[in-house]
Amino acid sequence: MQPGSPIYERPIELLQKLISFDTTNPPGNEATCVCYIRDLLERAGIPCTMLALDPARPNLVARVRGQGNAPPLLLQGHADVVSTADQAWSRNPFGGEVADGFVWGRGSLDMKGGLAMMLAALLKAHAEGLPLPGDVVLAVVADEEAGGDLGAKFLTEQHPELFEGIRFALGEFGGFSLAISGKRYYPIMVGEKQLCWLKVTVRGPGGHGSMPLKGGAMAKLGRLLRQLDANPLPLRITPAARQMIAAMASGQPGVRGMLMRTLLNPATAGQALRLLGDKGAMFRAVLANTVSPTIVRGGDKINVHPAAVSVALDGRLLPGCTPDEIVEELRAIIGPEPEIEVTRYDSGPPEPDMGLFKTLGDILREADPEGIPLPLLFTAVTDARFFAQLGIQTYGFTPMVLPPDLPFTQLAHGADERIPVAAVDFGTQAILKALQRFGEAE
Repeated sequence: MQPGSPIYERPIELLQKLISFDTTNPPGNEATCVCYIRDLLERAGIPCTMLALDPARPNLVARVRGQGNAPPLLLQGHADVVSTADQAWSRNPFGGEVADGFVWGRGSLDMKGGLAMMLAALLKAHAEGLPLPGDVVLAVVADEEAGGDLGAKFLTEQHPELFEGIRFALGEFGGFSLAISGKRYYPIMVGEKQLCWLKVTVRGPGGHGSMPLKGGAMAKLGRLLRQLDANPLPLRITPAARQMIAAMASGQPGVRGMLMRTLLNPATAGQALRLLGDKGAMFRAVLANTVSPTIVRGGDKINVHPAAVSVALDGRLLPGCTPDEIVEELRAIIGPEPEIEVTRYDSGPPEPDMGLFKTLGDILREADPEGIPLPLLFTAVTDARFFAQLGIQTYGFTPMVLPPDLPFTQLAHGADERIPVAAVDFGTQAILKALQRFGEAE
């Protein structure tokens, strides 16, 4: 930070500072980073509350008073980041270096970049006395990257009074530019899939490894994995997916727009996905429950055939679906023999509250008249699912103009994660406008 320069005028320097705190989760150790944010806010005259289950993993909640003409707005973001282990970085992942027009470092995209935007916008609004329609509540949370139990889940279950009366929140992921067939879209997350982790176990005869065994647990597991690889779960068209694809199709002329519209018809969606090629995988995840085999466990001695082998499935449910439904879909593929256990389920809201979408879309259109805002059904999960239990609708709104060739989804958890310098300023200005206009919600 340069002496005498208000941090809200230099969101890039704020982001660099946030990146410099190694908050890799596990173990997290967000305390130093969150305390830095607390000190920053308190120096600006914004009171903060610190709450934690683990002293090394605190959460911060701050409130800036508004005019009382609208319900409070929540800004929520997480301070932890994923690991850089075994990744080939060309720069220090915790250096926050500015080079080639980017800020480099772990968390620059997910989500310290968005957190820097929120902080800079809130500090500027407070310092300049800008009119806020209602109170603005800031929640900086721990542990999002490992399930949120020590962060948003703890706050919403143990301290719901801090969020009383809030209808809308801004959080991750959304508002970033996405280039498709020469058009620039700005997906704003309005819904997300539900986390549903499963364990599937197959059993067979044990025995000495020196004697080959046909049809044992390992063979059954191989057959099961091939079945999952060859047979995706059935397509379902939810309201959130329909809104997203219809908006995207409206921006595409001719045959491409017609092709996207066929995704909305269950009878033609499968063929349309095949014709979309590489992008078909993205749309399939929006139109179906999914399971990804990620961890295999079985056997503890090299010379013993295991009697049981299990595979962990990272399951993601569409809004409104239940664990029983995905189990039924799996049964249709793998048959009745394998044992299926739901190991974790975090429910989410079945349908989005679109009351603030037009305001956020208008802000992006004003900043980029050629851009097309559209509602996004996020195929992963965020802390939004916890705030949804309090009736709060989160919009993924950390706006960024990205180069069309930037592999955004690969960088977010990958090596050489980076964000354009201009994107941080763009997002800060967009969030600042949202703070002044959230009272326009329908």
